[in-house]
Amino acid sequence: MTADGELFPRPVTEPAPGAVHVPGWLDPDQQVRLLHACREWARPPAGLRTVTMPNGGEMSVRTVGLGWHWFPYGYARTVVDGDGAPVKPFPGRLRELAQRAAEDALGAGPEPYDIALINFYGPDARMGMHRDSDEKSDAAVVSLSLGDACVFRFGNTSDKGRPWTDVELRSGDLFVFGGPSRLAYHGVPRTFPATAPPALGLTGRLNITLRVSGM
Repeated sequence: MTADGELFPRPVTEPAPGAVHVPGWLDPDQQVRLLHACREWARPPAGLRTVTMPNGGEMSVRTVGLGWHWFPYGYARTVVDGDGAPVKPFPGRLRELAQRAAEDALGAGPEPYDIALINFYGPDARMGMHRDSDEKSDAAVVSLSLGDACVFRFGNTSDKGRPWTDVELRSGDLFVFGGPSRLAYHGVPRTFPATAPPALGLTGRLNITLRVSGM
């Protein structure tokens, strides 16, 4: 029996060149520690917020940034579309985690990771197909999952349509994409409520995305 309760370990897969899914990369204790940290980072000021898009629509996920504040479509050092507070600092432990993840998944060398975007998905939250293209760096994006499982749709670099690959991400999973897949479109069309490990004590899904700003 594996640490996450699976009879057989789920294999590492490469849905596209430069994109790697590592199941169960975070063990249960690491997940709990990261969740506790996310709860602190989500507190105001500069805490968890709902993002309003330029067309007036609201994203169904709620988000908080560390190191840099993301807003559609750019970065700032203060929450320019919220309470105006200075963004919380990017923790050194997340930098080390991101560097180790990129090395484990892609063999990538140390990069100066300095952005964390933490997205919270309630039971009906979704994320439309998009590219992570607001950064000046082409360093790989590191994505960690906590809580409920989801369908992660990883597409192509040309447009939001097919071809794409649907990957099930569970609590503790790592997904890294860089190189030829760095600007691939991706999204979360659905989550699976009530699938989080009971010991984690989380209702919903957290996605911690770590990036290099290049700024």
